[in-house]
Amino acid sequence: MSGRPAVFFDRDGTLMADVDYCRDPRDVQVYPGAAEALARLKKAGYAVFIITNQSGIGRGLMTEEQYRTVETEFLRQAGEASIDGTYFCADAPGVASSRRKPEPGMVLEAAREHGIDLSRSYFIGDKRVDIECGRRAGVRTIQVRTGYGASQPGGADRVAADVVEAVKLLLGP
Repeated sequence: MSGRPAVFFDRDGTLMADVDYCRDPRDVQVYPGAAEALARLKKAGYAVFIITNQSGIGRGLMTEEQYRTVETEFLRQAGEASIDGTYFCADAPGVASSRRKPEPGMVLEAAREHGIDLSRSYFIGDKRVDIECGRRAGVRTIQVRTGYGASQPGGADRVAADVVEAVKLLLGP
C-alpha cells in the first residue's frame, strides 16, 4: 500500500488518563503535552488515528451515546484538528471480532479508508494488546509507560515514558 504515514494511538492510558469504562465527559483528562504532541505529528505530515477498544458498550456498562460524549470531550481537549479519525470496537472479550485489539481490523480499516502506508507507520499504546495490534498490522510500535505500560511490558520496538517522549522518538526533539 502506498500513501502517507500514520500514527495510530490507543486512547485510554496512552493519550488520556485511564478511567474504567469512562462514560462521563467530566472524567476525561488528556495527559499534559499530548495535544501538542499530536499537533507536531500533523505538522510533520503524519495522519493521526485513535484505535480504541470500548468493551463497556458490549458488556452493557455504558451506551454508545455515552462513549460518543466522552469522545467529543477527548477531541476537544486533544485538539480535534490533529486527529484524522477515531475507530472503536464495542465488542466484549470473548466475542469473535476482527476489530477488537489485538486484532488489526481497525488499523487496516483506517489504512484503506485514508490511503495509509503501513510500512512507514507506527502504533503507540500502553498495553500488550496495543503492541500486538500494531505488529499484526505491520507497523512499528512504541509502548508508553503511562496507563498500564509501567506494569505490562509488551515487547514493543521502542519504549517511551509518555506520548510526548514517544513523538520525540519519531520526530526528534
